[in-house]
Amino acid sequence: MADATIIHAQPSTKNRDRKRDPEMHQTKKGNQWYFGMKVHVGADVNSGLVHTVLVTPANRSDISQLPRLLRADDRAVFGDKAYVSKPLKRLARQAGVFWGVSLKASRAHPLTGANKRFNHRMSAIRARVEHVFRVIKRQFGYTKVRYKGMAKNAAQVFSLIGLTKLYLARRALAS
Repeated sequence: MADATIIHAQPSTKNRDRKRDPEMHQTKKGNQWYFGMKVHVGADVNSGLVHTVLVTPANRSDISQLPRLLRADDRAVFGDKAYVSKPLKRLARQAGVFWGVSLKASRAHPLTGANKRFNHRMSAIRARVEHVFRVIKRQFGYTKVRYKGMAKNAAQVFSLIGLTKLYLARRALAS
């Protein structure tokens, strides 16, 4: 499973250099603009625990990071509409990997009832990766970057991901 979330950065220019953080970038999600960085996560389908983490500026697309989030032994790929790619889907099918990425509608080709049911089943599986972001943002309160620059914030994200794995596996570890 793969997914990404945006962590906001301070867009203010009221500092000594009169500039925003040069390593952070802005992106548009829906009709809203955000400034900050993205945390890309690859998680195990069965346990929901994270195995790969990438930190990039917010303007990097999710699909560009997908090959780096997958492991060689993955037998299925699950993602939201941001991971739609016909060439990658073709390669996955040739390798015998199940492609469970949500289907995207367009004005010319709206989703059929079967397509909507497929998306619903895939999102039910993919929901486990969202729990990682809930723990980071709600339990640990990491909704805004704390430092200037990507390296320090990436180090904090990596430690939070480690703590999140312990938090999500706490029941299995207790027994």
